[in-house]
Amino acid sequence: MRVFRGIHHPGLAPACALTIGNFDGVHRGHQAMLALLNNEARHRGLPSCVMTFEPHPRDFFAARSGQPDKAPARIATLRDKLGELERCGVDQVVLMRFDERLAVQSPEAFIGEVLQRGLGARYVLVGDDFRFGARRAGDYAMLDRAGSASGFDVARMMSYEVHGLRVSSSAVREALARGDMTATAALLGRPYSISGHVTHGRKLGRGLGASAAGADDGFRTLNLRFAHRRSAAAGIYVVRVHGLTAQPLDGVASLGVRPTVEDAGRILLETHVLDWPAGLGREGGYGKLVRVELLHKLRDEARYDGLDALTAAIRQDVVNARLWFDGHAAERRQTTRDRI
Repeated sequence: MRVFRGIHHPGLAPACALTIGNFDGVHRGHQAMLALLNNEARHRGLPSCVMTFEPHPRDFFAARSGQPDKAPARIATLRDKLGELERCGVDQVVLMRFDERLAVQSPEAFIGEVLQRGLGARYVLVGDDFRFGARRAGDYAMLDRAGSASGFDVARMMSYEVHGLRVSSSAVREALARGDMTATAALLGRPYSISGHVTHGRKLGRGLGASAAGADDGFRTLNLRFAHRRSAAAGIYVVRVHGLTAQPLDGVASLGVRPTVEDAGRILLETHVLDWPAGLGREGGYGKLVRVELLHKLRDEARYDGLDALTAAIRQDVVNARLWFDGHAAERRQTTRDRI
């Protein structure tokens, strides 16, 4: 999959089958749309193309109005969105910077300058609630008329439902906000996860409860930055870590702003692997690209009165995570016996 920032690149295909959207989370509704897009692209002998926006248009308008908290919490980082788009078989992605110029562009100019001359769209697939252009004045009917007049096809995909629930990024955010990771996975078609390179932190965890953890390193953590000011998920989770060893590793993680030790406003995912592989060595995680699946929410993030209270809370989180994994292992064994 090729990724382009903007439409002014010589490497862009001269024509494409296109869909447009924010694709936050790349949920099952998005996946169904991308499967249809890829199918249409293959029939027409065209590359499939996704045009998406960074920042999210609602981020831009919230900041412009002086109310940044009105922006939606972000489900996925850009890295994870692009990774899921690639997994869905998209040929190219065009990242459009959503700024004042794009915000005030008329629907007609967007069709002519971006879709036709910029991307050479021959087929355009949109959702049933698609709006575009200044003041969201453009809609499916306008786009369809333009396609008929200018020689490109336009199609609309209606809502995708799971168990009678419309699948949307808003529904995913709501499930994450209430800590329902089972519902989140049903909407996404996969466990919710965050990926990134492990970075150096303050190494505070190494000194927390070293004796309780049974090692000099205490509660060492893998630190991943969530590169947005608000995450749709927050709290303490039972997790599984992919990318450190051939097999995934069980862990417990905190996703949030670390109110007891920092509360600097930046979002950090700190993951403690329950049983650190000796073969990795003390520094074996740094720089690795890992993916952390958030399987079950234990509790909300909290502010504690000092490091002793924080240590006690982390110790209990580790116990609860191990109990959760033990319970699920027992369930799997029982299911296997029932099938036999």
